Amino acid sequence: MKKIIDPVDRALLKAELTPECLLRKTNRAGNELYVVTNQNAPNVVREIGRLREIAFRDGGGGTGEPLDIDKFDTDPAYGYRQLVLWDPEVEEIIGGYRFVLCDEAVFDRYGQPHLTSSHMFEFSKKFLEDYLPYTIELGRSFVSVEYQASKNGSKSIYALDNLFDGLGALTLLTAGRMKYFFGKMTIYPDYPKKAREMIQVFLKKYFGDKRHLTRLRIPVKVTTKKYDRMFSGNSFKENYKILNAEVRKLGVNIPPLVNSYMNLSPSMIYFGTGINDEFANIFDSGILISFDEMYPEKLERHVDSVIKEEFIKLMRRLKWNRKK
Repeated sequence: MKKIIDPVDRALLKAELTPECLLRKTNRAGNELYVVTNQNAPNVVREIGRLREIAFRDGGGGTGEPLDIDKFDTDPAYGYRQLVLWDPEVEEIIGGYRFVLCDEAVFDRYGQPHLTSSHMFEFSKKFLEDYLPYTIELGRSFVSVEYQASKNGSKSIYALDNLFDGLGALTLLTAGRMKYFFGKMTIYPDYPKKAREMIQVFLKKYFGDKRHLTRLRIPVKVTTKKYDRMFSGNSFKENYKILNAEVRKLGVNIPPLVNSYMNLSPSMIYFGTGINDEFANIFDSGILISFDEMYPEKLERHVDSVIKEEFIKLMRRLKWNRKK
């Protein structure tokens, strides 16, 4: 693997993370969320590429290049933007997502969209007509290595939660235009095969794609049927406890992003797990989540808080104060 580039100067990052790019402040840990592109923040995107490569290599993936940057990051024709999680206290980027509003997607001559996930999935006519025009595709999610697990106190505990605050804000900004999130959950090759297959069986049991909306180009199938019998509980909650306990017996936990997504919406659709042959042969699982069908507590935590935040700003601007 090639040597990763040096960090981008903080002064350059701060100059590009302007108030015009600020999406919202996070609910916890005092961090900030921005939306930028390579056109208005090339130094920020370069630093994102550096941090992504570090984080993905640490997990057993990565591109092997000095930074993780591709045409979807740099070419405006594809319409991708970066959701950036910034810690203003230490002046560092600590996480992010790459996303695109799919009604702006470019199509090839075969009628398939040029998306970051197109090399893994072939989309059905129904998906292209009924879902894609109303979908935000998410990808390249990361949390900086120093902010993962419990390496940095409360800041690390809330990093992934902070990113979900950003997704909540996106649902409001695109309300009436977008309805779904489409993305991938990653499991790295060094993760125990038994644990991965248990997760695959669980996801198919509760979230399987019964409408056959997509087809994986390189699917990864479960090699045994014994996991089908493992989930003997009478509810999602009971079988989730079984899954969590069995995975922990193997010395690992359910990957944080996988865990977060499967507890975000009861109607999530799981499109199967495949090999991402363009990204160190990691295992990626496709999912689709409806904005309107997320659990109420998740909506309150990540979406309603934005509404409350904006209402408070309006009150302050109009000087509506409570009577003493």
